[in-house]
Amino acid sequence: MKILIAISSKKYSKPTLQVGMWVAKAFNASVTIAYVGRKISSFATSDIGLAHENVAKWGIDRPGVTVLEWAFNYLADHKYFNAETMETGFQKNTLIDRGKNRLELFLKGTFCEDVNLILRRGDIIPELRNEVAQNGYDITIIGGSKKRRMAHDLVQYIDSSIFVVNNFLPHEKYRLLQAVDDSKGTLKALQYGSQVAQAFNLPVDVLTVSKKESFGKGYRVAHKKALNIFKKNGIEPESLLKVGDPVKTILETVTDHHLIVMGISGVNPIIKFFRGSKPLNVMKHCSCPILIVK
Repeated sequence: MKILIAISSKKYSKPTLQVGMWVAKAFNASVTIAYVGRKISSFATSDIGLAHENVAKWGIDRPGVTVLEWAFNYLADHKYFNAETMETGFQKNTLIDRGKNRLELFLKGTFCEDVNLILRRGDIIPELRNEVAQNGYDITIIGGSKKRRMAHDLVQYIDSSIFVVNNFLPHEKYRLLQAVDDSKGTLKALQYGSQVAQAFNLPVDVLTVSKKESFGKGYRVAHKKALNIFKKNGIEPESLLKVGDPVKTILETVTDHHLIVMGISGVNPIIKFFRGSKPLNVMKHCSCPILIVK
């Protein structure tokens, strides 16, 4: 599995990086940490020595280099690198131009196969979309933002699952809320949710919401299957069957200390454009972390 973590600044990206590495550990995944900076002029060579005083000369977004250095130090402090890489430290003198607005930091000493640090140049949504398309990530992790439209567009246009890290509190005890219905995306969402819950021993609420008093066969079968999947992984989930509007009921059920996992719906794209989908509408209004699985 491959995970992309998008960071923006030292001030606001620590929860995103924490959750990203937390999820990567749960899935035993390789990780790319990306900073998207403003568009700059193209590079003349494929391998550029980036001396600190030449950052401005080459037009590289200086904050991007600083943020990547902060991310490197965070990973080193938490021993995500091996001893040789940590001893060598962050090398400001080597960035490699991989083309297509992508600069990759070469980790001297050893090249760490499981962690990669990159800079991309341009507008954030197109650049993250291109990064996912070019490198085939399974999950893209982004920070919570007041600019909810950006998260909405990322979910719509990026071809990977999206984890939005809303108001993550690292020292709080979280519960996992697994939203279940009879849509095609539910099974994969269950696989992701059960793996995260098992890795970090999270208590689980399995929630199925019906608009009618009587639950249809598809909903009943899907709910039972969800309970069994968690039980097989050694987790005794709380079963929640509720009647009402699905989005409204999910938002009434979750707390700030929930982590929501939902599968993307199979709604017709035209209908989704005008009315949205359940995961998108939940994401728009919730104040806790949410993983939307595609």
